Amino acid sequence: MSRLEDRIDQGVGREAADLVLKGGRFFDLVTGELVEGDIALCGDTIIGTCGTYEGKETVDISGRIVVPGFIDTHLHIESSLVTPHEFDRCVLPYGVTTVICDPHEIANVLGEEGIRFFLDSALETIMDIRVQLSSCVPATHLETAGADLPVEKLLPFRHHPKVIGLAEFMNFPGVIHKDPTCMAKLEAFQGGHIDGHAPLLLGKDLNGYLAAGIRTEHECTTAEEALEKIRKGMHILVREGSVSKDLHALMPILTERLSPFLALCTDDRNPLDIAEQGHLDYMIRTAIAHGVEPLAVYRAASISAARAFGLSDRGLIAPGWRADLVVVDSLKNCKADMVFAAGRRVTAALFATRKPVAPVGLDSVKARIVKAADFGVPVSEGEVPVIGVLPGKIITEHRRYRLPSSGNQTSVDLDRDIIKVAVIERHGKNGNHANGFVQGFGLKKGAIASTVGHDSHNICVVGVSEEDMAIAANRLSDIKGGFVVVEDGKVTGEIPLPVAGLMSLEPYEVVRDTLHHLRKAAYALGTTLEEPFLQVAFLPLPVIPHLKISDKGMVDVDKFALIG
Repeated sequence: MSRLEDRIDQGVGREAADLVLKGGRFFDLVTGELVEGDIALCGDTIIGTCGTYEGKETVDISGRIVVPGFIDTHLHIESSLVTPHEFDRCVLPYGVTTVICDPHEIANVLGEEGIRFFLDSALETIMDIRVQLSSCVPATHLETAGADLPVEKLLPFRHHPKVIGLAEFMNFPGVIHKDPTCMAKLEAFQGGHIDGHAPLLLGKDLNGYLAAGIRTEHECTTAEEALEKIRKGMHILVREGSVSKDLHALMPILTERLSPFLALCTDDRNPLDIAEQGHLDYMIRTAIAHGVEPLAVYRAASISAARAFGLSDRGLIAPGWRADLVVVDSLKNCKADMVFAAGRRVTAALFATRKPVAPVGLDSVKARIVKAADFGVPVSEGEVPVIGVLPGKIITEHRRYRLPSSGNQTSVDLDRDIIKVAVIERHGKNGNHANGFVQGFGLKKGAIASTVGHDSHNICVVGVSEEDMAIAANRLSDIKGGFVVVEDGKVTGEIPLPVAGLMSLEPYEVVRDTLHHLRKAAYALGTTLEEPFLQVAFLPLPVIPHLKISDKGMVDVDKFALIG
């Protein structure tokens, strides 16, 4: 007998269901009601609700509520600092049963090898990892990436069972001005899903961008921006990550009326924040605590997300739908007591059934050795550009200041919280090194360095002391990538990330605990930022307004040009 026949027989009650959840209620995302009755499963499929069922196995969920599994609609698993297998083990117990990831970070370092690593991993994980093919490798001409992925290199992956479509199209100026490389990728993926990335883009320029077939976006930072994009047919992905925190600003649009056009995402969230706060469950709890209707936010977390990305088999608790289920204590608290992924109860034993996937990119850090003198900035007449950090945002301000000098060198200005920032090319391509200034870290001494530097992932280092900046940057080569904190000539904290200079080989618990120590080391330098490391990682991102720095120099993002 086929599984299809089994599902029918078990659904009508001729045969005992494989598994029955008894004694609880489920949240009906159509009516908004809490419905009593059994939930019966056959394999990976729900086959019965709103009735009583016999099961070969039963689970008592008395007093609890079942909601559909959560869907994270946009993230880069690399930014969790762990491999896909460890991300699976870390996040799935929080009720996130599906993620739509863009392996953009590893693709910018390793190209096709990085995408294959993610696709191979996605075939093994318990969580359903779906992949969007990275559209911008390199992200722009304003930086040096480790790889180049023209459309010809993407097309062989297009029909992989885990691939959904084309990932966030960050080069929105390239779309608007019909850059040939952009046009080739957009043409190739017409009719499929194309994800967007267009911060602050409005008006007719937004119309042109959307006319290219782009349908989703996660970069809205105000309710007004989100509303214009929704009116123009975009499905808005509300983001709350370790650095980019837009949930509070977008709560006014998280309504029952608009929820069919909204979804949730984290974009970048590390294991320490996951351990301390949670994942999408944290977004749900927070939204409800601030007055958002549970129906609106739970829809955004599941059925609306599924529909936005063409995943027509999940997002509701109903017969014939995928059995991705989260058993919670209450809608308000959203604490996952049990999770079922495709009908399988999530346990340590279930994770043990996965086959390992060999890591890649273990020797990707090929930066030249630097010395303190390399971080000097010659004195210039008048004001100099300074990157203005906004806590909780990856958008930065373009500020200008007259800075003090010493001899023929421009100095930091601690009274105004202005320190140095540098980007060093680390892919072994050209040895580029660019210096500048940044305001908003709060550092009083030392340096912080990282090989996680969106999007090309060169070395980015901020600091007060040129000597400490050199030590931190060179240490990254020794540990094959990661984060390093240096104070008074000594390394006071580090985390090796040898997989493409982005991910650890350690279990997520080790990464989490190491991040605790790393944060303490950074706080000892005086930083006032809650998450200084990912804030460092976004300083070289030249597709996010307004001022950034790459290995080629300071970048005026509004003009999409290097500052001479």
